Amino acid sequence: MKARFLLAVAVALPVSVPASAALTRAERTMIATVDSEQQRTTGLLQRWVNQNSGTMNKAGVEAARDMVEPEFRQLGFTTQWIDMSAAGRAGHLVARHTGSKRGKRLLLIAHLDTVFEPDSPFQHWTPDGDRAHGPGAGDDKGGIAVIVSALRAMQAAGTLKRANITVFLTGDEEDAGRPLAISRRDLIAEGKRADAALDFEDLAVKDGLDMGSTARRSAGSWTLTVTGHSAHSAGVGADNYGAIYDLARIIDQFRRELPEDKLTYNVGLIGGGQTAQLDQGKIRLEATGKTNIIAATAVARGDLRAISKDQIDRVEAKMRAIVAQPLAGARAEIAFDEDIYPPMPPTQGNRAILAELNGVNRDMGLPEMGELDPSERGAGDISFVAADVNGLAGLGPSSSGSHTAAEAVDIPSIFKQAKRAAILMSRLAAQHRQSRKQQ
Repeated sequence: MKARFLLAVAVALPVSVPASAALTRAERTMIATVDSEQQRTTGLLQRWVNQNSGTMNKAGVEAARDMVEPEFRQLGFTTQWIDMSAAGRAGHLVARHTGSKRGKRLLLIAHLDTVFEPDSPFQHWTPDGDRAHGPGAGDDKGGIAVIVSALRAMQAAGTLKRANITVFLTGDEEDAGRPLAISRRDLIAEGKRADAALDFEDLAVKDGLDMGSTARRSAGSWTLTVTGHSAHSAGVGADNYGAIYDLARIIDQFRRELPEDKLTYNVGLIGGGQTAQLDQGKIRLEATGKTNIIAATAVARGDLRAISKDQIDRVEAKMRAIVAQPLAGARAEIAFDEDIYPPMPPTQGNRAILAELNGVNRDMGLPEMGELDPSERGAGDISFVAADVNGLAGLGPSSSGSHTAAEAVDIPSIFKQAKRAAILMSRLAAQHRQSRKQQ
């Protein structure tokens, strides 16, 4: 009963567009189509959310694919499933639509998986007024709902026919398969062919205002290992501080000397003693020791997020220099994981797409969107294509509580975002292909 009431409310509350808005007849058709299909769109999302697709639940990811794939086939897309067994993951769904040879080629990016595995108690769609709780309701099954709604609106308006669009739905965004050279190989290849990339993860909202995401930071991990001279604790001091003191010295020096704009550095796991051993996945650490023994080893794991490759290189050099100044009786080394999410720096090309979106906002009678500070959102799959194509992130619905059992999607925002996306994609797809990448 509650679910039916929620759908009725969603249909009764379309996002209004002023009569004076500068929209073409086709664009007005898109607006009307999204509104007329609100119940259908919400029903699809509810079904998808109720299907568990935690990253490591390969069968669940494939089941989510089977629910989503027919939506693209109905619209004339050809589909492909890229198996990712070699990276320990289910795979990626790719849907392609070929239109005009002269029009811009668009790459739409979202993901099928969620952080909630089958053993999570958070499994079902639960309506709550204009909001609905559920795993992936916003991140990112809500984003897929926006894509499908927007494409259906384009079809109804006749703008999809000539559009060149590739939809790439990864099956492991929340925990990417390793090595990334395999799990992101096909996405990177699609980026090299595209003229614009649009990411359908959550819309950023700040102080009540919708924001445009022209940049995302990198996400990489590091491991610090310190060894010391084990001895009786009575001898600790000038000639032998052991491993834990030097680890603490390094971590605190990082805290004091690394900070710079758009950079964050975090320590997520730490331990030391007579022994300290990371597990194979580097997410658990077992340590043993006694208070009367100078620590022989200490280990820390953390992450580093930066806005550019230059910033990554500069900060890693600083970290190595700090590590290379050990206290007496200790030796330290730091290793940086090679498999990282690259940065998506803010470029003029990315800002040009935001400007196009703000043209849509003006014509829809909506406020223009400012640029979100990239430090306010995490890494994402669009970053893997950022070196090759201009892009814009955050075209999915507004939501809250991502990665927690409080995750909830703002249902009206699904339809607002679908209207924005349909018009933006139609306008971009109609433009002739020119320079693909502007710095």
